[in-house]
Amino acid sequence: MCQDCGCSITHDHHDHSLKTNPQLNDKKTLSVIHKILSKNDLEAQHNRNHFNQHQVTAFNIMSSPGSGKTTLLEHLCQYSNLRYAVIEGDLETSRDADRLIAKGILAYQIQTGSACHLDAFMVHGALHHIKLDELDICFVENVGNLVCPASYDVGTHKNIVLLSVPEGDDKIEKYPVMFRKADVVVITKTDLLPYFDFNLEHAKAELYKLNPHVDLIELSVKDAATFNPLVNWLATAHDNNLTANIQEA
Repeated sequence: MCQDCGCSITHDHHDHSLKTNPQLNDKKTLSVIHKILSKNDLEAQHNRNHFNQHQVTAFNIMSSPGSGKTTLLEHLCQYSNLRYAVIEGDLETSRDADRLIAKGILAYQIQTGSACHLDAFMVHGALHHIKLDELDICFVENVGNLVCPASYDVGTHKNIVLLSVPEGDDKIEKYPVMFRKADVVVITKTDLLPYFDFNLEHAKAELYKLNPHVDLIELSVKDAATFNPLVNWLATAHDNNLTANIQEA
């Protein structure tokens, strides 16, 4: 958890979060953090308006490192007719963006340096390098982290959270803020279920306890059929967003 960016403060403002971090009991520190979050939220709405103007639906993909975010996006183009680009977030290197570009997918890399998450200002900068008029949807692949990205709105419409089988089924209980914010949770690497002590039913029960209305998808990049539910979910989310934009106009 960040000690500098205030990621431990979420919009729920849980009291116990403050008491467990003495640094955040200082009123001046809290004031600075809330100002940062407020400015970020304004920029996030600006990003969302920008996506809407171009009829693009944006998805924030979050997970711990190694859960398969980039691999999923590499394979998705084989199963979906939706035109998409990816804004990549990592502390260093452009390896993930390079992997996607090698597959013919439009991608732009953000190198955050020491920042453990993307924020709305970083995403805004990346949008100047993405031709939104040529897209249906855009993915923001956040920095691998199950804590801080959940607290920062980057201007997307929906949150996708990945949980891989090798991580274990206890991550939902350990990192509840992330899973509460999810619109869909994708359990990845399900082909490894026979080899890991991952209780799928327990994971589902804990997820629905935290987030009763979340969608859950089981996926393996080695099984083409498992992409169908995700492709359908993305298409439905995009259609619903376009309809909402028309009704607001």
